[in-house]
Amino acid sequence: MSPHSITAIAILILFAGSFYAVEVAGDYGSGTEPVELVSTVAEQREFDYFALALQWPPTYCSSSTKCCATSGCCRGEDNPSVFTIHGLWPDYNDGTWPSCCSGPAFDANEISTLQSVLDKYWPTLSCSKSSTCHNSKGVFWAHEWEKHGTCAAPVTGDETNYFLTTINLYFKYNVTEVLFEAGYVPSNSEQYPVGGIISAIENAFHTTPQLICLNGALEEVRLCFTKDFKFRDCVGASDCPDYVSLPEADTTRSTGQSLSGHETY
Repeated sequence: MSPHSITAIAILILFAGSFYAVEVAGDYGSGTEPVELVSTVAEQREFDYFALALQWPPTYCSSSTKCCATSGCCRGEDNPSVFTIHGLWPDYNDGTWPSCCSGPAFDANEISTLQSVLDKYWPTLSCSKSSTCHNSKGVFWAHEWEKHGTCAAPVTGDETNYFLTTINLYFKYNVTEVLFEAGYVPSNSEQYPVGGIISAIENAFHTTPQLICLNGALEEVRLCFTKDFKFRDCVGASDCPDYVSLPEADTTRSTGQSLSGHETY
């Protein structure tokens, strides 16, 4: 799907998301069933800003340890070739962050209406289950909600609204489109200047992103926001070399193949 097609989808989701967010907003314990709370070791202080972490799947997938049906790396022709969501993370200005704040445990039913969108634009790229805040393992979305979403809740609200907020930011600030239009397109042979990538994002959004790289390839772009979702510069320098690659998606990779590399979710 082209970035322009994504923009068209974004418009629909932004309108649907805004309406739905109004409908679902409310306190955590409004239902008749008891609410399971995520444990926290200490009261968390108020966070300072949000980081929207967007990952380049081909970079991560090139070093994934294995292939399985649940992995976004293993969909053959449908392997992601756009930036996808890693998470929306509350952070502190000193470079640390809160995690596992008090709030309801992940409930898949809360995001059932978003399933197809999340699966496409917020997929897990790992076959390993992710850690949750209950000393157990679960799906990638459970990890993101319990570790980060519960701490974002004073701003973003409940689980559904946390995911809606993140999706809306993703589509509104389309990093894939910005980079592709600036000429930074997937290639297994080209090397691109990091300064140029940063400048393209600065020109589009008037903010300085943070870039994360892996083995000389761009792995993540992070956009940072104040708590009222205005852009601000990210804390921390990018860890990339002067020139980086933006590898193409491997469309031959599908379920059943064994890969080699790392799992860091």
